[in-house]
Amino acid sequence: MNFNTNELRVLFQIAFRNLFSSFLNVIIGGIILVGTFFFVVGSSLLNNMDTAMSRSIIGSIGGHLQVYSDQSKDPITLFDNWQRPDLAVIPDFSKVKDGLAKIDNIKSVVPMGINTAFVAYGNTADLVLERLRKSIDAKIHGDHSTANLEKIDSLKSHVQQILKVIHDGMANIGTITNSGTVDPQSLRDLEKAESKDFWASFDRDPLNHLEFLENKIASLIPDADMVFLSYVGTDLGLFQRSFDRMEVVDGQTVPNGMRGLLISKYIYEHQFKVKTAFRLDQIHEALGVTGKTIAKDPDLQQLVKQNRTQTRDIVFQLDPISNAKLATKLKANLNSNENDLSKLLADFFTTTDANFNERYDFFYKEIAPAIELYRIRPGDFLTIKAFTKNGFVQALNLKVYGTFQFKGLEKSGLAGSTSLMDLVSFRDLYGYLSPDKLAEMNEIKKQAHVKTVDRDKVESELFGGDSIVGKANEKRINDDADLAEAKSKTRDSQNASSTITQNDIDHGIVLNAAVLLKNPALIQQTMKDILATSKQEQLGLKVSTWQQAAGNIGQFIYVAKAALYTAVFIIFVVALVIINNAVMMATLQRVREIGTMRAIGAQRSFVLQMVLTESVLLGIVFGSIGTILGALCVHWLGIKGIPAGNEFLYFFFSGPRLYPTLSVLSLFFSMFIIVLVTTISALYPAIIATRVSPVEAMQADE
Repeated sequence: MNFNTNELRVLFQIAFRNLFSSFLNVIIGGIILVGTFFFVVGSSLLNNMDTAMSRSIIGSIGGHLQVYSDQSKDPITLFDNWQRPDLAVIPDFSKVKDGLAKIDNIKSVVPMGINTAFVAYGNTADLVLERLRKSIDAKIHGDHSTANLEKIDSLKSHVQQILKVIHDGMANIGTITNSGTVDPQSLRDLEKAESKDFWASFDRDPLNHLEFLENKIASLIPDADMVFLSYVGTDLGLFQRSFDRMEVVDGQTVPNGMRGLLISKYIYEHQFKVKTAFRLDQIHEALGVTGKTIAKDPDLQQLVKQNRTQTRDIVFQLDPISNAKLATKLKANLNSNENDLSKLLADFFTTTDANFNERYDFFYKEIAPAIELYRIRPGDFLTIKAFTKNGFVQALNLKVYGTFQFKGLEKSGLAGSTSLMDLVSFRDLYGYLSPDKLAEMNEIKKQAHVKTVDRDKVESELFGGDSIVGKANEKRINDDADLAEAKSKTRDSQNASSTITQNDIDHGIVLNAAVLLKNPALIQQTMKDILATSKQEQLGLKVSTWQQAAGNIGQFIYVAKAALYTAVFIIFVVALVIINNAVMMATLQRVREIGTMRAIGAQRSFVLQMVLTESVLLGIVFGSIGTILGALCVHWLGIKGIPAGNEFLYFFFSGPRLYPTLSVLSLFFSMFIIVLVTTISALYPAIIATRVSPVEAMQADE
């Protein structure tokens, strides 16, 4: 129906007049307002979290895309450390690198292989005895300097101090084994190590005495740790250039051409730091950042209790001189007359909200410099053991050059759980035979006169008269000469294997590769280009987006969005039903008014437009209020920021706080939904209203 400007003016006048004329309209408007508010705020937050999480994944180890072998049984997942996907190897990374380099939108292709290893390092006694052994070895080889001799005496005193602590612990606990009883042999070993005769004869035969201490005494201290280490083997130089959020914190990056390891700063703090210091850091952060209190938080109280009862990791590290110095400082700080360091430390670590900050500062000023805060330091070597692809354990000694973190993700366990290793070392631990190793193995077989025989001929070949064994010539072994030659070859082999070339990195297996793009907006087209290139050059690749490669973590936003939209849908369905019923009731209450309008000439189409206009205007007004309130809320959150209450939110927020911005699309979409819902809900009552005749209206009134 055509209508003029006057009719439109009349329709809006009637709609505005009836906007707040009924309590039902206020209820309907309130539902629309709340639904619109939550939709605007929720969708804006989820969109911002989606963007932030993409920065976390792309900027850590994900890249924009991940490529892997199309022979793999499982899809790639980057952040599931304990259930690694079954990925087939890409046999020669150089072909993939050269092939993908032809695609214009690809900035870099970073080779990778993700695996998990375990690292075992000794307890405090092991570390002290190791330092003592090194000093004694230096003395045996001619270092009789005053500094080295004083160091030996200091370390011997330190070992004696450790023995005393072990003895006191046995007296207090009455046990040194898991069974709860004192092992008589261990007790005799401890008494021997504490005896004057043992130390009087130490300098005459230091190596045997050290062996006794290492084998019999160090094992009595149950503070050795085994750390499970998730690592990525990669081209370390290319990795650092491609992922600009990576920064070295302690030590240095692995030099070009060298094997080595960079430990994640997160793992370094959580796994390699003295537990007492780490617990103090946790309490300090909880009090200062999250606003918790020791008095009311059971978790903080448990940390205080652990620090109070577990002081041996500090006491064990102190020689008698350091022990006495620290006891003097603690007595002054605590105003105590106690002389026993363990008791002083227990008193010191009985922290409260009132004294924690002062004691935290004292710890790092006076106690921390006297001990080794970290079990491993940059420059140390770690023995890393990992299961090969065939299920065997492979071990490798690697130098720890330093620690690293991703800027903005320092507190995230998801982003910080993975360390970095050079790709050649990864291949060794994975069980890959490089051409050099294969050639070396064949040479060994040749020198050993090894040959392949059929299964049914094994017995005759080994034990028959014409067998290789039977023809073997005897050779007299010169132990000293052969041992010296073996050491020389081993040393040369280690020196050679510690250096790697770019050719070594590129030509070999990888499990996957991260692809960084010049223009991320073209990600879908680039995926098609990669698959086309793979097919054309027979690279055998699959490709996943960063979100797919992140596994369940990457799907979190999808799930959250689905939950939000489901909740909003339910709200609007309820609103639709309520609006429909309310408009129907309002229409029935206005039968006389509608009948009168029909009697003075109003057409059915006018009545239909009137009811629809009133409903749509109701939705627009209250929807606009909800939209404005939602926009103001998002703007306020964008200024204040939403704190990441735990390490998972730290990852999802890509930092300690999320600063959301308003999504214009959410505003338009929310208003569109409101108009649609109110129009649909008012359509049937409007049709009913058009059927009211003047005669029926007059009869209803009578």
